[in-house]
Amino acid sequence: MNQFGKLFTISIFGESHGESVGVVIDGCPAGMPISVEDFIEDTERRKGGMQKGTTPRQEEDLPLFKSGVFNGKTTGAPLTLLFENKNTRSGDYEKQRAVPRPGHADFVANKKFGGFEDYRGGGHFSGRLTLCLVAAGVVAKKMLAPLKIVATITAIGGETDVEQGLQKAITNKDSVGGIVECRVANLPIGLGEPFFDSVESLIAHAVFAIPAVRGIEFGTGFKAADMFGIDHNDAIENGDGKTITNHAGGIVGGITNSNELVFRIAIKPTSSTPKEQQTYNWETDQVDGFAVRGRHDLCIALRVPPVLEAVTAITLADLMLREQRIKRVYS
Repeated sequence: MNQFGKLFTISIFGESHGESVGVVIDGCPAGMPISVEDFIEDTERRKGGMQKGTTPRQEEDLPLFKSGVFNGKTTGAPLTLLFENKNTRSGDYEKQRAVPRPGHADFVANKKFGGFEDYRGGGHFSGRLTLCLVAAGVVAKKMLAPLKIVATITAIGGETDVEQGLQKAITNKDSVGGIVECRVANLPIGLGEPFFDSVESLIAHAVFAIPAVRGIEFGTGFKAADMFGIDHNDAIENGDGKTITNHAGGIVGGITNSNELVFRIAIKPTSSTPKEQQTYNWETDQVDGFAVRGRHDLCIALRVPPVLEAVTAITLADLMLREQRIKRVYS
């Protein structure tokens, strides 16, 4: 099902080159002030063309409130936000229809949906849909205020210097991936459950809704496999649960422990590389030379930080509602 959350739930819809994309949000408290201006900062951060290495496709990305808002405040009913697609170039995809693009969902989508899928720009599989996640994240962040969620790029193309990493892509005329880290301070103790609804499980579930994510690690992550237990254990130093180290990344037993939540995700290189590839052509039933044309990101990781913040906020808002730490009605 195309839905995430139990009390704060979201469902996204639309296609990259369709009329619009959007999100339906349920569980938003009534009486929360909301306006178009609230969305601009994060939607602008997500846009392509705003920084070196991103797609030149430009959209306004201003939300249209279709339900759940009256007189500038949420009503408590499901909140529906719509974003119009105005700057599409579908012809780029019609020309390459014969070849399912390597690394993209073209082949599996065609098999799953019997050829009825909207293939333009990746259709419903497109990174364009991350705009809907960012929009839901804006709402979740407002609910979580003054809690701060901050995601930053820590590496591009294996380089901690972003410019050097991008230059590797430019020099090789290819795309590159990256690492994005997210941190959340001042979380209360007790969010999450053991096993299936652990905080790590829920965040990881939401994170893998972001196209191009290939891995996630919390705290020390995979480096923990090389450590001794005495070094990895986080010694508790006071009754507030503060620990001397934070190898666990703020989560123990699937539950937040009041320390900073820290995790990182790995983003693959953009699948639409300008390099020529040898791949299957389903019109000729042969393997042919193929190069992707159109407007694409050199490094999709550059646009991920606001998306990562959004899915983190969505997950935490749902968990906070479960623990009754967010009011259902604003005064």
